[in-house]
Order: sequence, then structure tokens, then C-alpha cells
Amino acid sequence: MTATLIWILVALVAIGLYLSWTAGRLDRLHARIDATRAALDAQLLRRASVAQELATSGVMDPAASIVLYEAAHAARQAEEEQREVAESELSQALRAVFADPHQVEGVREAPGGEAAAHELTEAVRRVPMARRFHNDAVGAARRLREHRKVRWFRLAGHAPFPMAFEMDDEPPAALVERAAA
Repeated sequence: MTATLIWILVALVAIGLYLSWTAGRLDRLHARIDATRAALDAQLLRRASVAQELATSGVMDPAASIVLYEAAHAARQAEEEQREVAESELSQALRAVFADPHQVEGVREAPGGEAAAHELTEAVRRVPMARRFHNDAVGAARRLREHRKVRWFRLAGHAPFPMAFEMDDEPPAALVERAAA
């Protein structure tokens, strides 16, 4: 009888340790989501700031400056619910403004334009990477949260269900091609 109780106790301790380890893993995934979201927000803010600086610098034609400034301003001021749409619109504005390689060359030839174009290129390149890291972390947490043991034992606690950040983040081809050359 005591041997049976000991085996039951050992099994319960093993199950408890496993559940504790799973809860810790889920907690680490949620912390990773928070860190990658902060990095994504920083990259999106950097991209919008560089686009605004470039739009107000006077190195582009007025129409392109207005389009770029308005999209960057909207992206910086967007509420959380509208952020994905505003960032996608900034990506579309960047592609529209820099669709012509001559526009990029015009920016680079202006005083201070080379540095501004390089900074924008770097900002535009980093956004897709930051978004991919964030969405990968969200996917890992979602997969773990879908397991029955996590749902049955409520191992996620009160943490909100992680949401991916979906946006159009394709960089302008003229900027990326020029940087690769």
C-alpha cells in the first residue's frame, strides 16, 4: 500500500514539475514577444522618423515630400488598432516615391542626401527582419498555448493571446538595389 502511494506521489511530483517547466517556457515566450515587439516598434518609429526627416529636408520634389511626410506622420501618430494599416501605407508611399531610381539618385546627389538615403535604406531593411522575429515568437507562443495541457491547467494565466503584426513591409526596389550594388 505504501509503495503505491509513493509511486502516486512520484507521478504527481513529475507531472507538477513538467507543468511548471511548461509554464516557465510559456512565460519566457511571452517575455520574448514583449522584447521583439519593442524592437519592432523601435524599427517602425525609426523608419517613420527617417522618412519624415527626408520629406522635410528639401532634397525631394514637393509632391513626393508631401506624400512621404503625410504617410510617415500618420504612421507615427496611429493608434494601436490602426498601426498595421498606417505602417502598410507608409511602405506603399515609400515604394511610390522611390519607384523611380532617378528619385533615389536625386536624393543622393543633394547635400546630405547620401547619408539620408543610406539611413532610410537601413531603416527600411530592418523593419521586415524585426517583424519576422516578432511573428516567429508569436507563432511559437500560439503553438504552445494550443496544447491541451496549457488550456486545461491555465498555464498562460491572464496573459493576452499573442497577435502577429501583419503589414506590407516590402522595401522600395530602387533603394534596395542601389544599396546592394
